[in-house]
Amino acid sequence: MESKVKKEKNFDSPTLINYLRQDIPIEEIRDYSSSGRIASIDFIKGFAIIFIMLAHYAAVWLDQDWYFIYGLAFMFLDILGPSLFIFLSALSVVFTVKKKSGKMPEKLIRNRVFSRGLIIMAIGVFINLTVTNYPFPLNLWGWNILFFMGFSQIFSYYALKITKMPRAIIGIFIIFLTPTIRAFLYTGKDTNLIITFFHFVITSANPSVTLLPWLSICFISTIFGEYLYEAMEEKSEKTYSGLFRIFITWGIFLILAGVIMGYTLQTVDTMNILEYGHLSLLEIANSQSFFYLPGMPDFLIRGTASNMLYDLGAALTIIAVAFYFIDLKGKSNDIVKMFNYYGKISLSLFMIHFIFMPLYVKQLNIYLFAVIFIANVGFLGFLMYIWIEYGNGIGSPEWLMVQIGRIGQKT
Repeated sequence: MESKVKKEKNFDSPTLINYLRQDIPIEEIRDYSSSGRIASIDFIKGFAIIFIMLAHYAAVWLDQDWYFIYGLAFMFLDILGPSLFIFLSALSVVFTVKKKSGKMPEKLIRNRVFSRGLIIMAIGVFINLTVTNYPFPLNLWGWNILFFMGFSQIFSYYALKITKMPRAIIGIFIIFLTPTIRAFLYTGKDTNLIITFFHFVITSANPSVTLLPWLSICFISTIFGEYLYEAMEEKSEKTYSGLFRIFITWGIFLILAGVIMGYTLQTVDTMNILEYGHLSLLEIANSQSFFYLPGMPDFLIRGTASNMLYDLGAALTIIAVAFYFIDLKGKSNDIVKMFNYYGKISLSLFMIHFIFMPLYVKQLNIYLFAVIFIANVGFLGFLMYIWIEYGNGIGSPEWLMVQIGRIGQKT
């Protein structure tokens, strides 16, 4: 009884307004999306967000003579961007839930996860306003990176309620059933209103990362997130070594499975580009006279079953390698520290990098692009450092996430 009263006192407040007026510690903003003691996770988040920025800037800034580089590079290197970022986002829910479990009422943990997910989805809705192929308000529903990332936070919370083996089975079922489901929905969407509705919900007005098969990430990543959290709690070299073996083994296995399953070359004649927009990279890569690519392997086309396996495997392998050198071997230098910091402020970086996209539309050759991109990344990092360290991060997405989380704790 006494502990119950104590717990209630901890979560009763001064009024909500006064509570929100209290200063947020810089560490809470800086470490908002950090996993804590697993430094490699922040490093990979930083790596992924910089690569996403690279893709966005290349798509807009490269001139016509060098635009093929964008198609060629991101055809093969897409694994370093959205899939890795979303995998880590879903995985981070494990840390949020496990760290607070037993210290905070379940309702408050749920509110914190929900408030975070919903605000990220709301930010994603603003990005969807740029979509022109659907009229308002239909264009508000679009599976862009942020919209799906927010959704994955909420869905992963419920996925954690299921034990590991059923989660793995559900995730695999989603991956392998996706091609059949999407083909059925696309074929019938013009003849049946119900099918039209489900096709729109799954594919959306902005199908960057469609609900299927990406929903499988919520089930698969939380399994490995639990392994990671358990190792973090025990924090012994033996446990870390075992964790590395789990990640690298499954990573390589899933990469090979994806490649073997999806080695077939696809073109716009063999695959529906309206359903699999990533196939457009093939046309962009072939917009030069040096060589010709006869097709794009199925495992490189975002949204296919083989691509999902390949992306999951690549994410696990990248995490394993970074974990081995940074956490297991303790390697660190200024570059690692920079990526770690960028990982902790990844949401802010994602939002503010759009401001600079109109500066050099189709104006830069590959050499100027490289110089300006590096300078831009450095400037954004410096800007965020000033904003967070000296401006207390007020108004930044991380600050907003913390405030929404505090509201969640009081409701």
